[in-house]
Amino acid sequence: MTAKTSPKPRKTHAEDYPRLCGPLPGPKGRAVIAKDKEFSSPSYIKEYPLVIAGGKGAMIEDVDGNRFIDWMAGIAVSSTGYAHPKVTEAIREAAGKFLSMCGTDFYYEGFSDLCERLAKSAPGGGKWRVFLSNSGTEAVEGAVKLARHHTKRPALISFHNSFHGRTYAGMSLSSSKVKYRKGFGPLLPEVYHLPFHMPYRNTLEDCVRAAHELFESKVSPEEVAAVVMEPMQGEGGYAIPSREFLQFWRTLCDEYGILLIFDEIQTGAGRTGKLWACEHFGVTPDVLTSAKGLGSGMPIGAILAKEKVMTWPRGSHGSTFGGNPVACASALATLDLLESELMANATKMGARLMAGLKKLQAEHPSIGDVRGLGLFVGVELVKDRKTKEPDGELMAKLEQLAFTKGLLLLGCGKSAIRVAPPLVATEHDVDRGLEIFDECLTELGR
Repeated sequence: MTAKTSPKPRKTHAEDYPRLCGPLPGPKGRAVIAKDKEFSSPSYIKEYPLVIAGGKGAMIEDVDGNRFIDWMAGIAVSSTGYAHPKVTEAIREAAGKFLSMCGTDFYYEGFSDLCERLAKSAPGGGKWRVFLSNSGTEAVEGAVKLARHHTKRPALISFHNSFHGRTYAGMSLSSSKVKYRKGFGPLLPEVYHLPFHMPYRNTLEDCVRAAHELFESKVSPEEVAAVVMEPMQGEGGYAIPSREFLQFWRTLCDEYGILLIFDEIQTGAGRTGKLWACEHFGVTPDVLTSAKGLGSGMPIGAILAKEKVMTWPRGSHGSTFGGNPVACASALATLDLLESELMANATKMGARLMAGLKKLQAEHPSIGDVRGLGLFVGVELVKDRKTKEPDGELMAKLEQLAFTKGLLLLGCGKSAIRVAPPLVATEHDVDRGLEIFDECLTELGR
């Protein structure tokens, strides 16, 4: 009787990535990129030559078989990672029934289910109502319309370094980069920008003083419809303000009848370990916008507003595809996963990530600050810790070098790296990512 040969031990999923097969991009990737450059709009940014073919969890595989650890989730969109079985099954089942029936004009179950789910999830309790859109910038656009209609006032206040989208209201409210606005004027009138409290760079007193100066010299608070704010800035540098800053604006809005709108497009849907980031601060807005991670990659956004605020009449706002049944199914499955396991995982893995990055900060003088909640983490890169001078060049080099080593990063602000992996991130995704981050900073520091 011959002895059976024992099978070779199979590699665990954690050992399958990162994996690089050769120079990046590979031959298939180069072909796709060449076609894209010939026919797509020159307005697209394309940070580095990643040509995705698929993925699983927080792993992305490109068309040439290279595998990467994803620390940016498509700008915080792929909240449940790639190919999550519960999300893909929900999408498949919904698509097998019907693809669209215009929720503005007709009814279907998934639409009303999602509106109910979001309304009941709103921060602060009370009765809320929901409008479903296709994207975050559409949600912002609708929130501005709602605010002006409800208050019968024209003016809007936003903040330095903010980003709210690329439609006209979103672009007018944004001030993170001039390239988003250059050449597109005239923009929305009566939009005023004020300093956002970034404890790393400015003081609460300076921000409050600037607000009072605005009301003394440029616009009366009785003319302001809404204050539009990211409770934690995304594109502006993953900046986290003090609780007192948000409370100041809540109090001021209450005093003058101004609506407080929180843009939670990047911070919401469980990314910080709570469903909405504002819950960390104990401040409730009048209107909240959501998108990105809400549908795990499907195009859906939402305006959540207190019932006493959502007073626009029948037919005053609508959307052909907003809240289509397939996107609603994806969002409902995403919310199930967030509440059952992923928000807890974001808190756990976020703590592990923060501890690792703080350790790297002690070893690398180029890291000026590490800040975050859950899996919403910013790493500020500086030329000098004493002066806090931003090092945008290092940020760009780190992003590119990490890609060649199998780690996907994305910069934000003047010199920050946003660390926003899918909420399914594992210890391997965090620990191996930290190793690569360390390797890159060491190499660039030479």
